[in-house]
Amino acid sequence: MSTVDWSSKGLWLPGEARTDEEFAAAGYPLFDGPFSWPVMVARRSAIEANIATMADYCARHDVDFAPHGKTTMAPSLFAAQLAAGAWAITVATANQALAARRFGVPRVLLANELLDEKVVRWAAGEVAAGWDFLCYVDSLAGVEVLRAALADRDPRARLRVLVELGFAGARTGCRTLAEAAAVAAAASTVDGVTVAGVAAFEGMLTSPEPVREFMAGLVEAARQLPPPASGPLIVSAGGSAFFDTVVEVLGPPAREHGWRVVLRSGAVVSHDDDYYATRTPFRRVPQDGALTAALEVWAQVLSTPEPGLAILGAGKRDVPFDLGLPVPVLARSADGTLRSLAGSTVDTLNDQHAYLRLAAGATVVPGELVRLGISHPCTAFDKWRVIPVVDDEHRVVDLIRTYF
Repeated sequence: MSTVDWSSKGLWLPGEARTDEEFAAAGYPLFDGPFSWPVMVARRSAIEANIATMADYCARHDVDFAPHGKTTMAPSLFAAQLAAGAWAITVATANQALAARRFGVPRVLLANELLDEKVVRWAAGEVAAGWDFLCYVDSLAGVEVLRAALADRDPRARLRVLVELGFAGARTGCRTLAEAAAVAAAASTVDGVTVAGVAAFEGMLTSPEPVREFMAGLVEAARQLPPPASGPLIVSAGGSAFFDTVVEVLGPPAREHGWRVVLRSGAVVSHDDDYYATRTPFRRVPQDGALTAALEVWAQVLSTPEPGLAILGAGKRDVPFDLGLPVPVLARSADGTLRSLAGSTVDTLNDQHAYLRLAAGATVVPGELVRLGISHPCTAFDKWRVIPVVDDEHRVVDLIRTYF
């Protein structure tokens, strides 16, 4: 049974521990309850709407969804996405795959190369017990790791792999179609391995046109593979910025050949107020849906030492800063009055402080609270082990636990 206590960041519980269920059932108001600052909360209505939006989008475009679990590493959010129809949960590391297995996720896609023999053997054992698991391969060396690890496998264990295609300057993935074909051919000779399809990550590209070209290459890589003995050939791409282009390119050949297209977008469950807010496909195609920023970091104004400058009690340990700095949204006075901070910016973060540059006419007073929107949710969830879920009146209705 999970409990919250003095060690739970963002909560103020100097007394006895409480179970998560007890804490959530109390319905505490965020601004008058047992909280300390900063605290990151998730708005339930936005989370639910975002999950429904992506489920509707995938159903409408006849693609499957395997949301990237590395964003949240939260079993409650995994369960909500699976309940909404997600085909699988994607992970990036062996430890994340182990965690997802322990959370009870029935199908996990490790969107990365698996080169650790003990992990391959563990995965094969779990597959023999009924788990559905897929991983990547992009080299002949990786094929040989699979061969060695599966030499004494349980005959019921058959590991499904996706050949990964990359591009110049990207991270992993075969750089040419010929290389991908060679890796696929070699993997198909390993006893206990099924080459189930191809995969790629387009998120490092910066505009739709190169994504379109890259996805066309993925289609060609898929056409070179024989269909697996059971189930459709899988063609998968990831990222939260260009899934519309992915669907545009992969959809027609997938329908022609009976392939399964799997999207792996991760940031969509919470969205954000900056990086993905400006890059989401729903800005390009608004009729296809909309996402709402679900995460709020409430920080206290600690000092107003100079005109136009306020120092907030939140820093690099509390908010993401790798793909943009926090976005000031609102100020809240002691009496609960909310004021817009539009035009204000955070331009510097220390470990525990943020430098808020106030727009003309905007003011804050020490002791007031500032709501910060985040940029890049993938480096927001990992900073908080416990995240209160609030309703639209900012009353706590649940707790999200993360496992990083």
